[in-house]
Amino acid sequence: MSDGPALPADAPRQPVAGGAVPSDYQVGPGDVLEISVWKEEGLTKDALVRPDGGLTFPLVGEIHAGGKTVDQINQEIVKGLSGYLSEPAVSVAVKLANQKFYVVGKVNKPGEFPSPARIDVMQAISMAGGLTPFADDDDIRILRREGGRVVSYTFDYGSVSGGDDLDQNIVLRGGDVVVVP
Repeated sequence: MSDGPALPADAPRQPVAGGAVPSDYQVGPGDVLEISVWKEEGLTKDALVRPDGGLTFPLVGEIHAGGKTVDQINQEIVKGLSGYLSEPAVSVAVKLANQKFYVVGKVNKPGEFPSPARIDVMQAISMAGGLTPFADDDDIRILRREGGRVVSYTFDYGSVSGGDDLDQNIVLRGGDVVVVP
C-alpha cells in the first residue's frame, strides 16, 4: 500500500440518523428510506433496505437500492410508477442510516462500531479504547471505498492531538476502516 493523499477538507461527511444526507451518499443494507408519492397516500411508506441491498415498493416491485444514491432510487421509482400514474411526484429520503465503521490494529478494543452520528477519526480511536503503547501513531490509515476502488488516506494522530493539521480529523463514512499499525 502506498502513501495515500491526505483527506480533503471538503470530504463528504457521514449522514446523521434522521437528517439530510449528502447527495453522493450510497444507500446500504439496514438503511430505512422514507418514500412518499404526492397525492397517493397508499404509496407512502418506510422501506427497510434488506441485507441483499433490495427493497420492494408497491406497483414498482423489486428495486436494488444498495450502492445507489437517493436520487437514483427516486428516478427508478418514478419510472416504475409512470405506467400507473401521470407524472408521479416521488420523494425519497434516508430516515435512518444504519452504517458501521471499523477500527483495527494496535488499539485497545478493535472492532466494528455503529455510526449513528457524525464520528470523526479521533472519536473513532477513542471508541476503540485509544492507541496501545506500541502503535505507530503517525501512520494511521483510513481505508474507504470510492467509485469501486479502495482509497487509502493517511492520518497523523500525534499531529492532530497536538492541535496541528486538524483537517485530517474528518468524519468517517459507513464502511470506513481505520487501520492503526
